[in-house]
Amino acid sequence: MVRGDADQGSHRGRAGRSRAGRDEGGLSAGGLLTANGASDGQTIDGQALADFERRYGDVRLGPVVVVIAAYDEADNIAAVVDEIPRVACGLTVSTLVVDDGSRDGTADVARARGAYTCVPAHNRGQGAALRLGYRLARERGADYVVTLDADGQYDPAEIPLVLDPVVRGVADFVTGSRRLGRAETTDDLRRFGVVVFAALVSALTRTRLTDTSFGLRAMRAEVTAAVTLQQPQYQAAELLIGVLARGYRVREVATTMRQRSSGTSKKGGNLLYGVRYARVVMGTWLRERRAARATPAPVVATEVTSGEAPAPDASSGR
Repeated sequence: MVRGDADQGSHRGRAGRSRAGRDEGGLSAGGLLTANGASDGQTIDGQALADFERRYGDVRLGPVVVVIAAYDEADNIAAVVDEIPRVACGLTVSTLVVDDGSRDGTADVARARGAYTCVPAHNRGQGAALRLGYRLARERGADYVVTLDADGQYDPAEIPLVLDPVVRGVADFVTGSRRLGRAETTDDLRRFGVVVFAALVSALTRTRLTDTSFGLRAMRAEVTAAVTLQQPQYQAAELLIGVLARGYRVREVATTMRQRSSGTSKKGGNLLYGVRYARVVMGTWLRERRAARATPAPVVATEVTSGEAPAPDASSGR
């Protein structure tokens, strides 16, 4: 049985919105406009959603949907899906894998392990794949969205840690932090980058943060529609900065960063990754700052806790 086939349809869904954006080089993330005014990205999303409906009909997903963007991760995805709990915080969990143009049968492996799959026709980047997954989760009944990478670096057993504050209503968005928890990586340059970017984003947003790029996150489903998301890649900072700019309650919890199960990162070497990530950070902050001048956002307090119990509000540094 496909995971979630028995899920009830009483949980609310929200219509998604598609936005064409700019990638790191200034090209449209959605591609060129077609004759009828729709971007390539919108057409690809529409086709992928239609294919999903043909495969699954009008199925409703669980109140918690774990969205995984995957590209050529056939060797890792089975173990990741198998580790995802079927129930978290007392709620049914559905797993949705968005196969971003894989050439190795990633989607077939994910389906065989019980995940729902959505398969766009072309590889466009993790950010574009996650946006499609967010939209599908909202439209199919999700109340909460959890993100997880397909390479096995995040521990699915820690999903309740990031989800619990959101379900209890004490946070709108929760991100894991390897600096509050632990990281198994031996890459000192990557560790240094995590510290530097946490300091940069903390200074820009005037909010104390320890890890801005951790992939295990939980949020209310409507947050994914309210925040402007345009990046085809390196989207973690864009989402976090956007959430803070709109006054959502944010928490960090202690979590684990594991070694990649197999294969190599698709995001390039450390230097290239750092340059592109910095560009996304600054571009998103400038965009949100311009928007804030038109509509001032409320002050946000970010709470830092171990995930075991709620902590008092921490000062945002404003």
